[in-house]
Amino acid sequence: MKQSLQLRLSQHLALTPQLQQSIRLLQLSTVELNQELETMLQANPLLERIDQNDSPPEHFTGSGQAAEPVSEAPQETVKTEEYAGDDFGSDYSDFGGSNRWEDNGGSGDDEGDFVFQEPDAPTLHGHLLEQLKLMPLSNRDQSLTLLLVDAINEDGYLGQSLEELAEVLPPEYEVDPLELETALKLVQHLDPPGIGARNLAECLGLQLEVMDPATPHLELARQLVAQHLPALAVRDYVKLRKVLRCEEAALREAQKLIMQLNPRPGAGFSKIGSDHYIQHEIVVKKIKGIWLASLNQEVMPKLRINQLYADILKRNRDSSSQYLMSQMQEAKWMIKNIQQRFSTILRVSQAIVDRQRNFFEHGEIAMRPLVLREIADELGLHESTVSRVTTHKYMLTPRGVYELKYFFGSHVATESGGACSATAIRALIKQMVGEENPKKPLSDSQITDILGKQGIVVARRTIAKYRESLQIPAANQRKSL
Repeated sequence: MKQSLQLRLSQHLALTPQLQQSIRLLQLSTVELNQELETMLQANPLLERIDQNDSPPEHFTGSGQAAEPVSEAPQETVKTEEYAGDDFGSDYSDFGGSNRWEDNGGSGDDEGDFVFQEPDAPTLHGHLLEQLKLMPLSNRDQSLTLLLVDAINEDGYLGQSLEELAEVLPPEYEVDPLELETALKLVQHLDPPGIGARNLAECLGLQLEVMDPATPHLELARQLVAQHLPALAVRDYVKLRKVLRCEEAALREAQKLIMQLNPRPGAGFSKIGSDHYIQHEIVVKKIKGIWLASLNQEVMPKLRINQLYADILKRNRDSSSQYLMSQMQEAKWMIKNIQQRFSTILRVSQAIVDRQRNFFEHGEIAMRPLVLREIADELGLHESTVSRVTTHKYMLTPRGVYELKYFFGSHVATESGGACSATAIRALIKQMVGEENPKKPLSDSQITDILGKQGIVVARRTIAKYRESLQIPAANQRKSL
């Protein structure tokens, strides 16, 4: 076969580095954007924040011309306090604690950076062990109680049975479940009340035991917890009154007493894995009868090109400045993409506000159906772009803080041929449940009939799904005396 050269022209889409960065910044939340920006500021010497009290100089555009400031938002500042590290450190040590003041500079002089570390929150196991140290126990009893404490889970319950714990121990210890039962009684007398229980009934019973014996209806509450907790959970009050032979008023008071107990005594010591901070990008206000969206200036970073390096690039255009030229280009991309990010968020937010103005006027009941395609078609964007804009972006309104995705939802047909938003139906369900008779709560079928009379055609299973999403129990579980 004869070899030959051929020239062909073709078109294809390619994601440039600038476009890739723009897409990545668009889908980041405000907290994630700040983290990304801090990384860029440390890596790129030509990019810097504008100090809040600085008057920004003219900005280098790459062609020797001056440009206007790239952002009008104030810089986020971090307030710090100065502490006398030596004095505080010695005082804290005198009280028997560890010195939490650390000199990061390592020089030992007054110019070192001292960082105060918050003391660790006490854990459930640590809290129980501190109490066991104060009890006059033999070495064997102390070992058994420590074994039980280690088997207690984060909710405060004993995670294994006594038989399973006895099998774990070596045979030479000769520990039987009865001996572990005695050690468990010691653990169950520790704080918080209800700790070390093997089930919910035992947990609630332990908390009732430490109450004042003169508490009204205490004995009835103990009977309910010990023998009739399943019937109380399903609110079978007729059966409970018949079995316990008590009046309705007494049963109601005993129920209130049980509702005050803590079913998870160890939950107060559980550590939250990570805090989720929400910072709104959009502020919605009604100005002269029109609902308008505006950017939250506090979250917009104020950036500029470093003037010192810009001057160096003006004077030197040789090969030795190639690194600075590439850093200059990346800095300009970052500034432009951040501006484009907030501009796109504002456009999408204003389009949402224009369509959901009834929500801002009347609340969730007036929410109209809305899909991503409507906003995308109006603004000339792709649906995926609108999806990125509305994910983890929040809007501050007179009715609270909402994620932009909250304003999108499916619809249900009405008899008049229109559509009703799923959010509005959830609001109607919540309103009807809040106004129902506690003795005769509305069933899902009744709610379906009520909505049908209002012209909203919705199936009973859909009502059940919306009710469960609102964390509203079923009708038999909402019934009260």
